[in-house]
Amino acid sequence: MPRTKVAVLSTLDSKEDVVAFFCDAVEKAGGDPWLMDLSLRPHNKPGAAVSGHEIAIASGTTWDALDKMSRAKAAETMIIGATEILKQKFEAVEIGGVVGVGGANGCTMSCGMMRALPPLFPKAMVTPVAATAAVQWYVAQSDIAMYPTIGDISLNRITREAMINAAHAIVAQAKAWHARSDDKQSHPPLIGVTSFGNLQKCVDRVTVRLEDQDFEVIHFHASGPGGKALEQLSRTGELAGVIDITTSELTDLLTGGVYSAGPERLTGAGAAGLPQVVVPGALDMTNWWVGEVPERYHGREFYQYNVEILLMRTNVEEMAMLAKMIARRLNEAKGPFTVMVPTQGFCQFTDHTAHDIDGNETGSWFRPETDEVFAKVLRENLKQGDINELDLHVNDPAFADACVDEYLRLMKGGT
Repeated sequence: MPRTKVAVLSTLDSKEDVVAFFCDAVEKAGGDPWLMDLSLRPHNKPGAAVSGHEIAIASGTTWDALDKMSRAKAAETMIIGATEILKQKFEAVEIGGVVGVGGANGCTMSCGMMRALPPLFPKAMVTPVAATAAVQWYVAQSDIAMYPTIGDISLNRITREAMINAAHAIVAQAKAWHARSDDKQSHPPLIGVTSFGNLQKCVDRVTVRLEDQDFEVIHFHASGPGGKALEQLSRTGELAGVIDITTSELTDLLTGGVYSAGPERLTGAGAAGLPQVVVPGALDMTNWWVGEVPERYHGREFYQYNVEILLMRTNVEEMAMLAKMIARRLNEAKGPFTVMVPTQGFCQFTDHTAHDIDGNETGSWFRPETDEVFAKVLRENLKQGDINELDLHVNDPAFADACVDEYLRLMKGGT
């Protein structure tokens, strides 16, 4: 049987011995290494299936021109052509997996390329950076498996064993990927549901209702990467629809909070023409790490969710801006949608007390006069779709049922 080909991403100019060792490990694990040389400086070292010179040309430049750029600019440029070459190899079904080997800069380039590939396709990164907090930025919305080398990228008995383990893992995953590609089993439609702990009652009931209707459900935790993954899966055709219960990542995008999913949030389902139900769930809060609230917000109201997270209450001005932000995104949607607004509270904390930055009580977290601004401004700016205001709390069973019923109506063509 032919060996499963595995794309290996690394740099021959600075890591020739490491690259040779890792490719040999892939071969011994039963794979066929296909090396892409991501070197940013010209050299004459052989061994790559795709040379750095070829990648530079595919990026619209030359190796000599890259040599004159800053390291960051050269890497950013190199990713462009390398990603296209890798995607072409994937689309031709000529590789069963991809693995990067490198330090911080190699991790940036390799992970940047791998994030452009579809979810579930085997991807791995072998790097000392895998042991740092930066992992969340390298992986982002993707499903890259990170393998720490313990030591820096050099060869010794510790790093060799770490690389051998990673080589065996990626080859096994690549073989399994090829085997699964022949599986024609059909699956039920997959519905994306965004979640947060303080909206769990709503999320759980929506999930049960959808599963009772023979849908499969995937939850996206609204902490940044979850929202990015939702947008990506929507755009790549993995989802049949979305019930976006937890849109609070948009608040963090607006205020600079720690759970922002970036500017593409609430655009994927619309671009793909998917039916979607949108809820202002937890839109009444920004998430901050305790002790790290910017000074400009110290005069605001808060609720300490746990030892790590301090929630800041959304004010009237922000509610108006959020409504306009959501309207702009939904006005571009190619599919049907409805915004469901629970007028008795957007999150679990409506019966809790807000505090100032020093912990002094300031009144109830529930501010209906503030939340009312959201629906009012949304109506003024939304050019299509529907807005349903319900005299319910977001966690009321009746609200969850209404969201599912509305989704089923949209899915059937709005009849």
